[in-house]
Amino acid sequence: MEFVLTLSLILVVTKLAGDAAARLGQPSVLGKLLAGILIGPAVLGWVHEEELLRVFSEIGVLLLMFIAGLETDLKQLRDNWRTSAAVAFGGIIIPIIGGYSAALTLGLGQSQALFLGLLLSATSVSITVQTLKEMNRLRSREGAAILGAAIIDDVVVVLMLAFMLSFLGTDTGASLVWVAGKKLIFFGVSIAAAWFLVPWFMKLFGKLRVTEAALSGSLIICFGFAYFAEFMGVAGIIGAFIAGISVSITPSKPKVEARIEPLAYALFVPVFFVSIGLKVSFEDVLDQLWMIILLSITAVLTKWIGGGLGARLTGFSVRSSSAIGAGMVSRGEVALILAATGLASGLLSESYFTAVVLVVMVTTLITPPLLKFTNRGL
Repeated sequence: MEFVLTLSLILVVTKLAGDAAARLGQPSVLGKLLAGILIGPAVLGWVHEEELLRVFSEIGVLLLMFIAGLETDLKQLRDNWRTSAAVAFGGIIIPIIGGYSAALTLGLGQSQALFLGLLLSATSVSITVQTLKEMNRLRSREGAAILGAAIIDDVVVVLMLAFMLSFLGTDTGASLVWVAGKKLIFFGVSIAAAWFLVPWFMKLFGKLRVTEAALSGSLIICFGFAYFAEFMGVAGIIGAFIAGISVSITPSKPKVEARIEPLAYALFVPVFFVSIGLKVSFEDVLDQLWMIILLSITAVLTKWIGGGLGARLTGFSVRSSSAIGAGMVSRGEVALILAATGLASGLLSESYFTAVVLVVMVTTLITPPLLKFTNRGL
C-alpha cells in the first residue's frame, strides 16, 4: 500500500505542477519535471527510486512514444528524410567536437574526453514529443524532421559507442559488424511486421468478443516492438514509435487513439516525468559547479546549433531550423544509459558521474521552454 500512496502523491503533485507551469505560460511538462526534483531525494525526499516506479516509468515513456508514432504523418516523415539525416549528423558531429574540447579544457584524458563528446551527441525526444503535442506541433514538418532525426541519432550513436568500446579495448566482445547487423535486422523485421503482420493481427484481435480488444492488441504490439528493439540493441522507445506508426495505418487507429491517451496520461506518463527528477542529486555539486556549467552550456548550444544547421542546409527557414535544433537538445534517458555504460567500462570516472547526470537534467529541463520560444510564429 505504500506504493499506492506514492502513486497518489505523484499524480497530485504532477497535475498541480503542470497546471502551475501552464498558467505561467510554459509547457505543463516543465512543471511535471520540476515536481520530480521537488519530491525526490534532491529536495524533500518524499519519493525515492524503486523497482515498481522504474517499471511504471518505462511503460510511461513507451506509451508516450507509441502515441507519437500513432499521430505521426507518414508522408511528412518520408518527405523530410533528408532533413532528418542532416539534423541527426549535425547534432552528432558538433556536440562530439564541443564535448571533447570542453572535457580537455577540464583536464580529462583523451579517452574520457571522447566518450563525453559521444555522450553529449545523444538525443531523447520523449520530452520534445510531449511539448510539441501540447503546442499542437507534433504533426508539423518540424515535428516530423525531429522524430526522423532521433531515430537516426539513436542508431549512429550506439554504433559509435560499440566502435569506441572495441577500439579502446574496454569491451573485447563488442563486434561492430554484429552491432550494425543487429540494427539492420531490427529495422528490416520491424518494417516487414508493420506492413504485413500488424494489420492482420489488429483485424484478428479486434474480432475477439472481449472488452477493449483493439486497445489490448495495440499494447501487445507496442510492448513487443519495444522488447525486440532492446534485444537488438536499439532503444525501446524507437520500437514503440515504429509500433505506433504500424497501428496508425490500420482501421483501428481512431479507436486506439481515443482509448490509449487516457490510460497513458492518467497514470504511467506522470510517473515517467517524475522519475527523471528522482535521478537528480545535489551532492558535491559545489565542487563540480564549473564543470556542470561549462558542460551544460556546451550541451545545449552544440545540439541546438548542430541540429539547426542541418535543417537550414536542407531548405528550412532560420526560425524553423532553430525550432528543430531546439527539439534535439534533450538528452534524457538515452544519455543516462550511455553514462551508466561509460561508468561500467571505465570511460567515465565515478567522480564525474553526478555532474554528467545533472548536465543531462539541465538539457531536459531547458527543452520545453526553448521549444515554446522557438516555435512562436510558426
